[in-house]
Amino acid sequence: MPLSPVADKAMETSRVTPLSVLQRFRVLIRTAQRHSQWIERQSGVTGAQLWALQELCEAPGLRVGELATRMALHQSTASNMIDKLESNGLVVKERTSADQRVVRLSLTQGGRDLLARAPSPARGVLPEALRLLDDESLGRLQGELDGLLQQIKGLDEGFGMQPLPFAE
Repeated sequence: MPLSPVADKAMETSRVTPLSVLQRFRVLIRTAQRHSQWIERQSGVTGAQLWALQELCEAPGLRVGELATRMALHQSTASNMIDKLESNGLVVKERTSADQRVVRLSLTQGGRDLLARAPSPARGVLPEALRLLDDESLGRLQGELDGLLQQIKGLDEGFGMQPLPFAE
């Protein structure tokens, strides 16, 4: 979502300061939050749930752990999300005949229908924007964020495996 011309101009011409960088984080997070809320109003599922449906559409038969990896989530978080999607009739769990411990996930017709009419990007604006960056830009951004994170005391790196509170 582009900034307003006034906000865009103000951010373009401002001096780089800790507060100007903080403003950009606020714009980034609040834009992602607003998009996620819009997704939920339009589709009835959270942004993270819609992302999971997109992943299952692209790769039917994923296991919960594989889905968790694709979404950078803790496996228990992904499992709880899948349980909710299953109870809403959007995802089905299937056990393979060879090994009954292996559970494969796929979309129901209702899940495919919801995904087809849901707003895009299904993965959310932040994951999609990051996906569109070239490798060099992504590497620089990760390096700078790693440096920033090193400055924060009491950092819990486990937060990296949880969806944002607004569910991306």
